[in-house]
Amino acid sequence: MGNLAAATSTGGMTNKLPGRVGDTPIVGAGCYANNASVAVSCTGTGEVFMRTLAAYDISALMEYAGLSLQDACERVILEKLPALGGSGGLIAIDREGNVALPFNSEGMYRAFAFAGDAPNVGIYSV
Repeated sequence: MGNLAAATSTGGMTNKLPGRVGDTPIVGAGCYANNASVAVSCTGTGEVFMRTLAAYDISALMEYAGLSLQDACERVILEKLPALGGSGGLIAIDREGNVALPFNSEGMYRAFAFAGDAPNVGIYSV
């Protein structure tokens, strides 16, 4: 096993208000990495990601509730964020190499690849 790391662009949402500060630079909200569980990078309604500590919550749900990567990600993105009016998604990888890319918005630019395999790229749901 190697180390997990999260890195996130601060590109933000399309048509965001000028001067808006997003969740990306806030560890625990927009990005989080923990070698014991997961590395997460988020995008979307930053204020809601901040209020829920969305990225950290994925790790906590895995560590303390025993949820799988997919289940933890879906609970945050499909249940917790919409309950507060938030939209967006995330890219996450756990310490076993499992990948999750859930989103509750119309689309989310996303991609991942494993060594020797073709990249997996998407924008909209399949």
